[in-house]
Amino acid sequence: MRARNLGVVLTEVRRSGPVTRAALADATGLTKTTVSKLVGDLIAAGMVTETGTLRDGERGRPGTTLALSGGRVAALGLEINVDYLSACVVDLTLAVRLRYTQPVDNSSHTPVETLSHLGKIIHRAVDEARAAGLVIGGATLAVPGPVEGGLLHSAPNLGWRDVDVGGLLGTAPSTGAAPEAPRPPAAAGWGFPVEVDNEANLAALGELWFGSGRGDFLHVSGEIGIGAGLVIGGALFRGARGLAGELGHVVVFPGGPACRCGGRGCLEQYAGQEALLRAAGLDDPDELVRRLRDGDGRALRACERAGHALGVALTSATNLLDPGTIVLGGVFAPLFPWISGAAAATMADRLAAMRRAVPELAVSRLGGDAATLGAAGKVIQRIIADPVSHLAAAGAVPGPPAGRSPAGTVR
Repeated sequence: MRARNLGVVLTEVRRSGPVTRAALADATGLTKTTVSKLVGDLIAAGMVTETGTLRDGERGRPGTTLALSGGRVAALGLEINVDYLSACVVDLTLAVRLRYTQPVDNSSHTPVETLSHLGKIIHRAVDEARAAGLVIGGATLAVPGPVEGGLLHSAPNLGWRDVDVGGLLGTAPSTGAAPEAPRPPAAAGWGFPVEVDNEANLAALGELWFGSGRGDFLHVSGEIGIGAGLVIGGALFRGARGLAGELGHVVVFPGGPACRCGGRGCLEQYAGQEALLRAAGLDDPDELVRRLRDGDGRALRACERAGHALGVALTSATNLLDPGTIVLGGVFAPLFPWISGAAAATMADRLAAMRRAVPELAVSRLGGDAATLGAAGKVIQRIIADPVSHLAAAGAVPGPPAGRSPAGTVR
């Protein structure tokens, strides 16, 4: 019960802060004595801080206000993509404390080699976080393919199939911090839990928590591969087995080019980063943007072709899912001015016969950072909902249970 109440109080501080203890008691239904004891635990753990005073409405007496603290607890977001590795550290207030990306051709490395490279990035991130006084409460790793129980089923653009990413990551060298409580297998080498999840799903969550995602929206991650994440009512839709969102392998033109997935005519073969660059006769995404700004004809035609294919796939997604907004992220973010017009026009043409409105196409403010931010944000959400697990892991288990309320109910 105490563990649950810690989560209730911390969640309310996040939702309403700055907020007084008296207001927390009113909002949660807990006694003021219980709230004060729980707040004391959260302050001691560095999760909550006192921010000032205000009148709490009770005989005009001032109350000390509380808010989330970003000074101690943090989360690590990681991503493996085809041509880079990235990491970010986010504190409890969702402030980004550090972020960096390392270009690397992961398709030319084995999973073990790639995860060894990632291990060096984890070391760096953890060391920098510790130097800033932060304790990493957990990590999530984004990978470009469907994931089930830490197993990456297939990442065609990496050439990986049925790779136990979670298990391999757990064999990485230790940071020197021995875990003080039982951990999932993937946490064995790091002293904090490490989850593995699909890149597109995490990018959608990143857009929800850090970007402009509101209401029901479909987030489309344009990289070498293309994935999608659907958010409904503030929650991610994962499908029956958690494998939803493989938009890049929707067939847009049957009989089209062969795809690494084994099919033909998939969206990735027309609108993925490699396909776009190949059509433009280039090998650098930044150079593609420069050519587009200069009005280069071949670059403009490549984006129009990609936009048309994207519009075909998004028409099917609209007919099936009816999203209010479609957010274009990843490489589609910098290309938005040149790709969104063709996509919207194709959707309008195909949806007109059914008298359906075209969803708003919006550009992601996060671009290629969405997945790592969503990965870190997922850990923060878990810590706020269940702070006692983090307190136990950090060796700061709360004190004895609070007393009973006047009605005899344990608070």
